[in-house]
Amino acid sequence: MLKLFKLLGNKKLFILLVGLILFIALMGYTLTNRTSLSWPEKVARDTVGFVQGVFYKPASYIAGFFEDISNLGELHEENQELKITAAQYLMQQASYNDLVQQNKLLQKELKFTTNQLAQNQFDLHVANVTSVDNDEDTGTIVVDLGSKDGVRKDMPVISLDGMVGIVSQTSNYHSTVKLLTTLDPLDPNSKAIAATAVGKENQSFGMVESYDKATGMLTMTQIKEDDPLKKDDIIVSSGSGGLFPKGMIIGKVISRQVGDFGLTNTATIDPSADFKNWKEVFVVYTKETQE
Repeated sequence: MLKLFKLLGNKKLFILLVGLILFIALMGYTLTNRTSLSWPEKVARDTVGFVQGVFYKPASYIAGFFEDISNLGELHEENQELKITAAQYLMQQASYNDLVQQNKLLQKELKFTTNQLAQNQFDLHVANVTSVDNDEDTGTIVVDLGSKDGVRKDMPVISLDGMVGIVSQTSNYHSTVKLLTTLDPLDPNSKAIAATAVGKENQSFGMVESYDKATGMLTMTQIKEDDPLKKDDIIVSSGSGGLFPKGMIIGKVISRQVGDFGLTNTATIDPSADFKNWKEVFVVYTKETQE
C-alpha cells in the first residue's frame, strides 16, 4: 500500500500510467463491432474532412487553370482553321453549279490556258481588324496583315457573309481595306465589280459599281433587257477582268428596274456582308498575286 502511494506521488509516472490505461480502453472500444462513430471520432473525422476540402478545391482549380492555359494555343489554331474552312466553303458553294457545268466545256472546247485556270485558285488568310473608319466617303478598315505577309494592293477582302472590299494601301504589317460602301462611278479610283447570278453564269452579267448610303444598297448596272436576272437571285463576282476571283458572294437582288437611258436595266442589291461590328476578315490570295 505504501508503495502505491509513493507511486502516486510521482506525477509524471502517474500521468503516464493513466494515459496508458485510457489508450488501452480506447483501443478496446474502437476494435469492437459498432454501427456508429463516437462523438470524438465524429469531431476528428469532420475536422480532417474540412481541412482536406479547404486545400483540395483550390488545388484542383489551379491545376485546371494551368491545364486550360496549356490548351489555349492549340484551340486558337483550330479556331483559325475552322474559320478559314467556313469561308472557303461559302465561296465554293456559290460557284459550285457553274464549275460543274463549265469544267469540261472550258477545258476542251475553249482550251483554257494555265493562267485562266489559275483565276479560280485562291487561299484565304485570316486578318484581325485593328481599326475602323466609319466615314461615309472614306469608309475603311485596317487589318493586321501587310506586305510582309504577302498582301498587295487591290487584293479582295471578304467576311464569312460575303465581299467586304479591296486592299487600298499596305505597310509592312498592316493594310487598309476600302469597303464596298465607298463604290462610286464618279470616283476614278473606285473599282466596279463584274458580276453574275448563281445558276445563270452564262446568261446574266452586270457591273456592281455604286452604293447608296441612304438605303444601304448596292446598284448593279449594264444589265441587258433579255438577261434572266430576277428578284432573290444571288449575285457573285464573275471573274471577268481578273481583279476579283470568280464566285465571291456580293448580295441578293431586291428589285430590277429600267436604267436611266432605257437601253439597259439596273438591279438593287442587298449586300451579304454586314459593314458593322468588324472583328475578323479574310484576305483573298489568288495564285497570280502570290507569284
